[in-house]
Amino acid sequence: MKAERTSAIRDKAKVTVFLAGDSTVSTYNDSLAPRAGWGQMLNGRFDDGVVVINEAKPGRSSKSFIDEGRLKRILRQLDEGDYLFIQFGHNDAKIKDPARYTEPYSTYKSSLKQYIDGAKAKKAIPVLITPVERRRFNENGAAINSHGEYPAAMKELGKEENVPVIDLEGKSRALFQELGPEKTKRMILWLEPGSSPNYPDGAKDNTHFQEEGAIAIANLVIEGIEELDILPLRNHIIK
Repeated sequence: MKAERTSAIRDKAKVTVFLAGDSTVSTYNDSLAPRAGWGQMLNGRFDDGVVVINEAKPGRSSKSFIDEGRLKRILRQLDEGDYLFIQFGHNDAKIKDPARYTEPYSTYKSSLKQYIDGAKAKKAIPVLITPVERRRFNENGAAINSHGEYPAAMKELGKEENVPVIDLEGKSRALFQELGPEKTKRMILWLEPGSSPNYPDGAKDNTHFQEEGAIAIANLVIEGIEELDILPLRNHIIK
């Protein structure tokens, strides 16, 4: 599997995809294995004509990512024809944290619009991605929405700005529903005590992924690219 890049090293002959997002997208080193983000698995779904540069960072919201200068870092690197994939929502909902909180139909949308406007100014292609679901089921075993109005607000913005939106929230919730409460534990960071040297006490994390889950979510992103016919990127997908 090709490794994604996390630096400004560029190959101008290749299609470049930048990722802006939170911990579910991020790249993790071996000290946190088997934890993995879908962003670090995405490059393996493209041929050698594409390079993925993963700038996602754990704990960030659409607002804090901007406030820390991380969007500016990406925009300095963006060239005409590049892609900017944008997934936020998990941390935007943290209402008790003013550094990260955004309101779905106002500050969340206005924050996301800065990514869109910045990409368009560089003649790059922004793509919105609704936040991937958490592992949550109701008492009847049905997978439920844990992101409130954020996915709908992002879709609304996509229509207003004529920007493609991959509905990863809907796709991942459908996948979790198909797998059910027990099988999803293989995707999510649920570990028995002693099963991993990095998590000696085990883990019951309903947000982050093991490698199997990160690959599955990356495949859903690829599915979205195909459905939306995002060109020329679609032409580089490995079948």
